[in-house]
Amino acid sequence: MCPRFKQTNDILKLMSKKEDIRDIGIIAHIDHGKTTMTDSLLVEAGLLSPKIAGEARALDYLEEEQKRGITIKTANISLLHEIENKPYLVNLIDTPGHVDFTGKVTRALRAIDGVVVVVDAVEEVMVQTETVTRQALAERVKPVLFINKVDRLIRELKLSSDEVQNKLLRIVRDFNNLIELYGEQDYREKWRVDPTNGTVAFGSALHRWGFTVNIAQKKGIKFSDVVDAYHKEQWQELQKTIPLHTAILDMVVKKLPNPIEAQRYRVPKVWKGEMDSEIGEAMIKCDDNGPTVMCFTSAQLDPHAGLVATGRTFSGSIQEGDQVYLVGAKKGYRVQQVSMYMGAFREVVDCIVAGNIAALLGLDLARAGETLIDVPHKDVMIPFELIKYVSEPVVTIAIEPKHPKNLPRLVDVMHRLAIEDPNLVTTINKETGEYLLSGMGELHLEIACKFLRDYSGGLEILTSKPIVVYRESISGVGVSAMAKSPNKHNRFWIQVEPLEEPVIKMIEKGEIAEAMGRKRIRAILRKEANWSADDARNVWALEEHRNILLDLTKGIQYLREARTMVISGFRWASENGPLCEEPMRGVKVKLMDVKLHEDPVHRGPAQIMPAIRRALLGSFLTAEPVLLEPIYKIGISVPAQWVGEVSSMIIRKRGRILSSEQKGPVTMITGYIPVAETFGLAADMRSATSGHAFWQSTFDHWEKVPQNVASDMIKEIRERRGLAPEIPSPKRFIDEA
Repeated sequence: MCPRFKQTNDILKLMSKKEDIRDIGIIAHIDHGKTTMTDSLLVEAGLLSPKIAGEARALDYLEEEQKRGITIKTANISLLHEIENKPYLVNLIDTPGHVDFTGKVTRALRAIDGVVVVVDAVEEVMVQTETVTRQALAERVKPVLFINKVDRLIRELKLSSDEVQNKLLRIVRDFNNLIELYGEQDYREKWRVDPTNGTVAFGSALHRWGFTVNIAQKKGIKFSDVVDAYHKEQWQELQKTIPLHTAILDMVVKKLPNPIEAQRYRVPKVWKGEMDSEIGEAMIKCDDNGPTVMCFTSAQLDPHAGLVATGRTFSGSIQEGDQVYLVGAKKGYRVQQVSMYMGAFREVVDCIVAGNIAALLGLDLARAGETLIDVPHKDVMIPFELIKYVSEPVVTIAIEPKHPKNLPRLVDVMHRLAIEDPNLVTTINKETGEYLLSGMGELHLEIACKFLRDYSGGLEILTSKPIVVYRESISGVGVSAMAKSPNKHNRFWIQVEPLEEPVIKMIEKGEIAEAMGRKRIRAILRKEANWSADDARNVWALEEHRNILLDLTKGIQYLREARTMVISGFRWASENGPLCEEPMRGVKVKLMDVKLHEDPVHRGPAQIMPAIRRALLGSFLTAEPVLLEPIYKIGISVPAQWVGEVSSMIIRKRGRILSSEQKGPVTMITGYIPVAETFGLAADMRSATSGHAFWQSTFDHWEKVPQNVASDMIKEIRERRGLAPEIPSPKRFIDEA
């Protein structure tokens, strides 16, 4: 049963006052104090007792989060904050900091206009700080900075007030470097943070004090006063003089945009429809009376209510009984219930208007990234841009129920898990019958398995050891390979070559996608990748692992009818490469020539698809095939005396060091390491540094496996999949003319 919060009526009154709304998120590297800071904000809202703030982790309401002390999912809450007796509505989303859950951060960013980036004053800007800031800037979400754990600089590192200030200014400089690196040109200068203009706050979330320069001037407080308060063990006084919630929420209200300001520049970034259309103008103005438009950022299955779809209302209003349409699912629905979030609870309300975050019931096919429109505008609505993830699922485990009779239950629960977390990929290996679960890392999969057991009422499951996901690619141009259909009546000539890196990046970022239509794809490829008019015009398909199919034939009879089957054959081959049946990546596949039988009976899917697949695999094997492995970027914070051991370990594990920078008493080592070498890394790192190293790794890129390792790796994967040990010869796939 959801408790009725006393602020609900006041919040509902403010929802239509757009200038007084702030839709914000809290993002950070793991353990930098994000959730502890959020507790302080809840105290001010009257939603949490001051006695337990900093320990309650109130928005970490899942048992697993409380147990591990980390945030796993995003949590939403609406807060009231007053400045000079004027109330403001702050719609807040707390997000995970662990790299394995960055997909949830990415989805949350679509719903918000500003973020408070939390940075630990001791550890400074870390790998995940960079990742989440990059994500925010990519969605045109404006950042402000909170430097947390200033108390540790004084109590543990014994720094003087001048040394504290120098360290804090370095963090500000490093954070601005991220904005310079990842921000768009129009926003780099405007969005730089600066203590003197109120976009940086300093404090201690654990001890619940904080200030901006403006607050410090008003209260007559200097850094030396803070240092003295700790030396005299009087830091509790800081809570009363400079409470953290005032510093953070004042900064949010004064320095982050309201929905009207933000949607002017955010809508053109996340929606590519016509801005001067009725829908475009309504979204730009954040108009309550315009067409109802929402973008969903999460879908969760509630055991009692069914699917709960949560998202940002960009224009119009949504209420129970409304007839709406899901653009991606191509299906209409009647909204059964509208609610807003108060942490772990959903509070049912009559209506939610543009610029706010809503949770809806009754839309069983809604998914993260889905576009909702009211029924009268369903035929003209362009969907929102795809949500772009910075990471990919690179670790896989096989799952089976302990008792075979529970297999249908396992399949059902895995389907549910995939709905709630689009970064978990569930597949069935048709050859072995294995059920595979792929995720961002070991922790991601460990939590997924825990939820699998919980969701299914204690279903007993068996899991394999985690294995790494690889990709197959090419480094040369293949021959024009010909393959005949099984009945020998149809012939296809296919040639492959490496896909240009800029095009791969555009597919990764969602800058080109099949949903855009051929005309727009053609324009982008010609302008951004310098493709010839012929190549750009003839793109037939884009494949999710970054492959492209081009039709370069001229005037082939019956090819139009065979097109869908050709594309299906291309996708089939791309999914299982010839080296070891891993997906292909970065391959440009060109259909050079085709001869089709005049009788449609002889050119069905069972003829065309196998022929396309064989021709593609044959050309691939002649194009200097290579195996690609996923590479993590790793950031390690370690005291100076263990730098040598850590550097040696990374190099021993086939990694390389990018930089090593002294930050106070610790050294920050940044490098690359193959994902395959990170299993058991925790034990190795603990042993080498006596437990003094802290690190985090995030997927960065795919890289060619060194030749001396590749052949053994391919043999091992083939053996695991039950394939013959030797890579097949191109002749197995290519037919004689």
